[in-house]
Amino acid sequence: MMDAILGADEWQKRWVQSKHRSDYGKFRIGAGRFYGDREKDIGLQTTQDTKWYAVSARFRPFSNEGQTLVVQYTVKYDQQVDCGGAYIKLFHEDLKQEILNEDSQYYIMFGPDICGEHKKIVQVIFNYKDDYYFIKKNITCETDDFTHLYTLIVRPDLTYEVKIDNYVAESGNLEDDWDFLPPKKIVDPYMPKPDYWDERETIEDPMDKKPDDWDQPERIPDPGVEKPDDWDEEMDGEWAPPLIPNPEYRGIWKPRIIKNPNYNGIWVQPEVDNPDYKPDPDLCKYFNISVIGLEILQGKSGTIFDNFLITNDEQYAEDAGNEMWGATYEREWKRRERQDVVYNKINEKQEPKGKEAKKGKNGKVLNVKDEL
Repeated sequence: MMDAILGADEWQKRWVQSKHRSDYGKFRIGAGRFYGDREKDIGLQTTQDTKWYAVSARFRPFSNEGQTLVVQYTVKYDQQVDCGGAYIKLFHEDLKQEILNEDSQYYIMFGPDICGEHKKIVQVIFNYKDDYYFIKKNITCETDDFTHLYTLIVRPDLTYEVKIDNYVAESGNLEDDWDFLPPKKIVDPYMPKPDYWDERETIEDPMDKKPDDWDQPERIPDPGVEKPDDWDEEMDGEWAPPLIPNPEYRGIWKPRIIKNPNYNGIWVQPEVDNPDYKPDPDLCKYFNISVIGLEILQGKSGTIFDNFLITNDEQYAEDAGNEMWGATYEREWKRRERQDVVYNKINEKQEPKGKEAKKGKNGKVLNVKDEL
């Protein structure tokens, strides 16, 4: 399944807007404030701030049993994103698209998710036996306002890759990076630390003895002060000289510290095979995959989704990404740079350089709008 968003009317024939809520945000098609190609970069764009969105498209059902599953699409934050999801979901063919909502059961959720300064991640969530499992690794998503390509690859050998702009951002094994299954090993409950085990790396030296003259008082009577002649013990009480620090005082005695000759190291409780662990070669194997959907909440609207692709061919996905996204990405950067230069000059109330030389085929001088 491959879908580059069509024209103003055509996309609505393919994509179904959910009616589960009456206040869902509306989509339009658009290429954004700047683009590489005005036609090729048109995508589904959110239009209303602080709204839930729910739209989906159906395709011929298939299973990824025994084959690779590749899910790929592009995201462009055409706004200064603050908080919002830009991920896609894959559903079973039984999904009723007209009532798609946040509680609709899905197979896979994949894509960027941003909320504030501290949550800027790529979500990779799998449904396994009707429970959802989040990836344990932190994959940072892109947050600028350029178009980016997101690709998830799930192989039958239980390995996976997450690619951003056709570069591998994360990879590994499904069993290692999600908690689908109980751990292979557990601590042996019948193997406690032996009584003789000594974890003290250093000890007090048993051969070190306190010197006989060590114990001296911390303060002593001041020998330079005598009892005043007019001191009346009946009225003033028993006279005692003031105390001063004892120059002979050496503090509290402690034996010196030496390495423990009986040190055994830190006790690590042995592990044994977990009797509850059973490998499952069918992790993330799904039947009758038939719907792709955008079920998201967005703070600031303007996000553009395009170039949806589901295939079993990794190389085809990479080539398609380079053709659909890569071919216009570089032009998108150049157009943005030109746009920034022009707008900066406008803000500075300066005339763009070379304006007189920029003319159309009819000899008309191009204005800023024409140029952009």
